[in-house]
Amino acid sequence: MSDPFYNVLFLCTGNSARSIIAEAIINRAGAGKFKGYSAGSHPKGAVHPYTLQLLKSLNYDTSFARSKDWEEFAKPGAPEMDFVFTVCDDAADESCPVWPGQPKTAHWGVPDPAAVEGSEAEKHLAFADT
Repeated sequence: MSDPFYNVLFLCTGNSARSIIAEAIINRAGAGKFKGYSAGSHPKGAVHPYTLQLLKSLNYDTSFARSKDWEEFAKPGAPEMDFVFTVCDDAADESCPVWPGQPKTAHWGVPDPAAVEGSEAEKHLAFADT
């Protein structure tokens, strides 16, 4: 019998930083056991440049990274999720789509690094701390 394999969806509002980073981490750390996805309730349409810089500096593949709407994962034919995690308080407070199957859901609040104001060094540090 083979080990179980789980699909995991990370949600935030803009799908430009936190959820993209979580997707990258789980796809590398959980390879063979987990497949990560990410989406946003109001996607920015582009991944934040500091997100891409951070992931590349840590040797993560960024070819997957695109800002997408969470409705993509509620449509027929979408991968069925086993787990759905919100990583921002705004997305946690919104009415989520009805997900195919019955995924386990939870909220893991993470501060938004894209909202940090300050010097370039302070902004980069906020992304690194995510």
